[in-house]
Amino acid sequence: MAGHLYDEGHTVAGWTGVGIVTVGTAVAGVGVCAVSGVLLAVGLVIVGLGALVTWGLHLAGWGKPPGVRPRAEWGMRVRDPRRDGHAECVGCRLAGRAPQTLPVVSVPGPTVVGDGTGMEVRGAAVVGGGAGADVGRGAS
Repeated sequence: MAGHLYDEGHTVAGWTGVGIVTVGTAVAGVGVCAVSGVLLAVGLVIVGLGALVTWGLHLAGWGKPPGVRPRAEWGMRVRDPRRDGHAECVGCRLAGRAPQTLPVVSVPGPTVVGDGTGMEVRGAAVVGGGAGADVGRGAS
């Protein structure tokens, strides 16, 4: 595995989640075989708790983001150095931690604009670009 750059799931959060969900599915399976709605419900609740525990551990730094990481961060005992959120991580986005990146849109401004005095300004520049943006020769 020397050539692999990914170590998806090799985290405390990942393995803990797999263990809890495995127990939950086993209990749910016994519930199906025993025709027991109670066991089936308990198993499904355990599966849900496994998902929540995994998410909590990830947010606490015991999970890692998807993608390529330096080899020094591959170990199970290495906590994620970045705990403020990962841009491509669904769990971080659900927790409101993913870094917000605003799209940059370049829109050419009009060449003739009213400056608020009833006069037209030719060759005006749009500053800001949003609703209520300063229009004209610049901010006053």
